[in-house]
Amino acid sequence: MECTRLQLMQLREARGIPPPPIRLNSTIRPDSVLDDDSGIATNIHWAEKIFSLPLPSRTPLKHQQSSKAYGPHAPWSQVRMPSDARILFIRSFNERQITLIVYQSGRDRCPYLLLRTFHMGTPWFSLRGAHELCVERNGSSLQFWRWSSSEHCPKMWANLCFMTWEELVLVYCCFLSFKTRNSLTVQVANEDLALWGERKLFQARIVDDGFMHSLIVYEDYVTKGIRLHAAVWDGDLRQCPVWTAFITHQSASPKWMRRVSKTRVRLADIQLYVFCQEYRQQNQRVNRAGAFEIRFVSEEAAKRFKELFSPALIDESTATESTQT
Repeated sequence: MECTRLQLMQLREARGIPPPPIRLNSTIRPDSVLDDDSGIATNIHWAEKIFSLPLPSRTPLKHQQSSKAYGPHAPWSQVRMPSDARILFIRSFNERQITLIVYQSGRDRCPYLLLRTFHMGTPWFSLRGAHELCVERNGSSLQFWRWSSSEHCPKMWANLCFMTWEELVLVYCCFLSFKTRNSLTVQVANEDLALWGERKLFQARIVDDGFMHSLIVYEDYVTKGIRLHAAVWDGDLRQCPVWTAFITHQSASPKWMRRVSKTRVRLADIQLYVFCQEYRQQNQRVNRAGAFEIRFVSEEAAKRFKELFSPALIDESTATESTQT
């Protein structure tokens, strides 16, 4: 079924037809699909939801480059994509001349990245597991590197250029979660764990859905975009992304944030992008208003977090309101 779906996607792209939106069961409320513990919700892989959610802001990236796929490439007949593969998401670059298809193998349950490009009108493909790649940011691009066993050195596999800061961040976080939570990964490189171009404004421990997480506030040097980032605090999955949320102009409102106790802060309007199958954000929205509640371990951390988002510090020009909000 997934192979048929991929072929249909390729035919749509060849004819310039945009991909259809991910359809959810019409009898289920959107918020319950994202967070519900029911069997229907848990059958949806977290990565399938990421790009079906509208962006609350679209912060353009400057100095656009041309995306490139370096290969090695092979014809479709030589691509070993299993018949039971589950497509997680598809992103296109260079006006659909390059397409990134991310799927989960039904055999080892691990994620793989498949690149399709064209040469003289003929499609060519390059396939790598997330565990075989490293990633780093270069301006508006994410560069993926592979190890060349013949030359005994790393070689660039792909340079993917993004139009917005938000999409670049989401693809990066998806990849890092794919690689960290991967049974085939031998080691996660330090370069993978830091997104170049961001500075850390704040970090503290929080109790989040019953787990100990690290909450970090990042600011992008170039766009001045700000985001919240929750990651695993310790253990084998330390620093693995759990969720991220982009801070928009709404944070300038005095009603956006409220400190409800010494260690608890509530955010009135924030959209989480979740990179973990087990995480349930509704457990942090148990209040009547449905605001997202952050529970800090220390009183001092809650105080510093609230002070960071004083309206005087927020530059509304850094985040352009999305037409989809």
